[in-house]
Amino acid sequence: MHVNNQGFTLIELMIVVAIIAIVAVVAVPNLLSAKVAANESDTISALRNLATSQAQFQALVAIDNDLDGTGEFGCFGELSGTSMLNNRGNGPARVLNPAILATIFRSPDAGGIVTKSGYNFIIYLPGAVGAGVVADTGGPALPVASALVDDDNCEVFWSAYAWPVAAGTSGSRAFFVNHRGDITQTRMDAAVHTGAVAPLWNAAHSSVPAPIDMSDNIATGAGGVGVGADGNRWVPVQ
Repeated sequence: MHVNNQGFTLIELMIVVAIIAIVAVVAVPNLLSAKVAANESDTISALRNLATSQAQFQALVAIDNDLDGTGEFGCFGELSGTSMLNNRGNGPARVLNPAILATIFRSPDAGGIVTKSGYNFIIYLPGAVGAGVVADTGGPALPVASALVDDDNCEVFWSAYAWPVAAGTSGSRAFFVNHRGDITQTRMDAAVHTGAVAPLWNAAHSSVPAPIDMSDNIATGAGGVGVGADGNRWVPVQ
């Protein structure tokens, strides 16, 4: 009886392993690049949606803490129907229903940060002198707008940042949007925003002159000055 013991030789196995290694070297960077691009695209869409949601929220006069008939901008908890609308003082003792922001934004952490698609998000609302303060201060269980938010300024200004959880891996750009609705971006050429530390409220504001409050020009504003207070060059998202 003849038994066929034919199989792969060691050389053939080594060739197969080498081919797999070459394919991996070529494919993995492309996969990572595609993932970064997808995360950034989703983040830009989320910021556009946030800008639309803020405009709707103010127009609804969902919060009018100073009772002057003009609505104020909200935090993640208020926009997503988690926080009571009277948490700042005056207002209805209810949550926004229906909510106008996706449920994924309902649970910012203790630093006011929400994570989505490899990016961290934060909202700043203006304080008494117009400088930004972290909006969500109640923690993940009950995110509420900071007690430092100024009612009058909050009728005019707000801003938000999105930056990668892991720079270069989950994203290579940081993004900014505010009450004007225009989204700007930075390749983080001078200062890298990554991880659990949020950009300061004035990071994307023009560094000349030094930003004092949220009304100051963003880095792509007057005079074409594109360098922000964080030292990075900020340009519009096309």
